[in-house]
Amino acid sequence: MTMLEVMVSLVIIAMVSLLIYGAFDSMSRGKKGEAIRVDRARQGREAVLRMVREMSSAYLSLHTPTSPALISRQTAFLAHNGAQFDRVDFTAFAHRRVEKDSKESDQAEIGYFVVKDPDIADKMDLVRREQTPIDYEPKKGGIVNVLAENVEAFDIRFLDAQTGSWTESWDTMQASGQPNRLPLEVKIVLTMKAVPGAAAKTYTTKFMIPMQLPLSFGITQ
Repeated sequence: MTMLEVMVSLVIIAMVSLLIYGAFDSMSRGKKGEAIRVDRARQGREAVLRMVREMSSAYLSLHTPTSPALISRQTAFLAHNGAQFDRVDFTAFAHRRVEKDSKESDQAEIGYFVVKDPDIADKMDLVRREQTPIDYEPKKGGIVNVLAENVEAFDIRFLDAQTGSWTESWDTMQASGQPNRLPLEVKIVLTMKAVPGAAAKTYTTKFMIPMQLPLSFGITQ
């Protein structure tokens, strides 16, 4: 073989290798993008299902000590409307005991809100706060864990049984709000940020809260 033939062969081999590498790289990037899309969709579905399950067990209670000095806990349902991300905090029968025979109640303070990721710019995450046992500050304390990453929008609305209309906020602690009563229905709209090659995904659900009035066993009203 002449030197020219060798050089031509090397060029052809290099071109074929480049084409093969491009095909495998494209497949790898496509597989990675699909994995991100599937994981984001899974997080969105699981987040909505968990919020439905826990918010459905929300409750209020009129059982408090007669002396204000002895009051150490308070049940509430508080929802704040934001421009892009809403927040809701409530008491519910939602605590799960993970240790056998543990002396724990199923009552807990639960909160859902969106925070900025401290490590990644322009990344917003939906988080879940749980405080058990219940204390006197319904919006503070407890442990905060990420429920869904890369959230684009989080909207919650509530159906008021007395007015028959939907409202974007709820406050059982204020006389000007909705004292001692819970929403009849709740509507959640969660939008996950789009991945390359796909549109943003929105998850919408609507459900009822069974316990409308506060618990009042043995209390004469």
